[in-house]
Amino acid sequence: MLSLSEFVAEYGGLLFEGTLNSLVMLVVPTLIAYVIGIALGVVLYLTAPGSLRPLPALNGVLGWVVNILRSFPFIVLMVAIIPLTRAIMGTISGIAGVIPPLVLSIAPFVARTVEQSLSEIPRSSVEAVEACGASIPRIVFSALLPETLPSLIRGAALTLIATLGYIAMAGAFGAGGLGDIAIRYGYYRYQTEVMIAAVVIIVVIVQVIQSTCDILARKVDHRSSNR
Repeated sequence: MLSLSEFVAEYGGLLFEGTLNSLVMLVVPTLIAYVIGIALGVVLYLTAPGSLRPLPALNGVLGWVVNILRSFPFIVLMVAIIPLTRAIMGTISGIAGVIPPLVLSIAPFVARTVEQSLSEIPRSSVEAVEACGASIPRIVFSALLPETLPSLIRGAALTLIATLGYIAMAGAFGAGGLGDIAIRYGYYRYQTEVMIAAVVIIVVIVQVIQSTCDILARKVDHRSSNR
């Protein structure tokens, strides 16, 4: 049994590198997915029946695509889009190889989160802005998205935590990161202490994400500040 100092000396560098890789895989695909997901969510909201620009056909097709992508288990999606991943990234392994499947897994979830958040805005608030002669882009960026910001931030916490779980699973396919370390050292080499350390770091990251998003959501929520 290694002492703490011996453990840090032997595995500290490995765990630090794995943590950095996991954070890169967490942040980069999530940012890309949010750009796509917010756009999809806004379009789904605007084109829904009874909304600002109802287009049932477009809404139905987009909703169908989003639901199909959401229904794919992440591991299955990784395997299914291997040719696409190789064509875009030039590899199917490492950090680069996990970005396309992560984006395709996260973006539909973000789209539905955004659509749901927008749907909760009172119709009277939207009509008031529309009555002032505002264009659709202005309504979206000056009224709809700012109004849903607290909900979007809380949804970001769920998205990031779910993504962290996907990253851990991707470690089994050579993506690297803490999941890869936990599998290689805990499962194949029976070095339980390394696996426990990797899991503890993941738990800490989850707690930081949740706490940070909760604080940010409260700061931007004008309704709570007026109470």
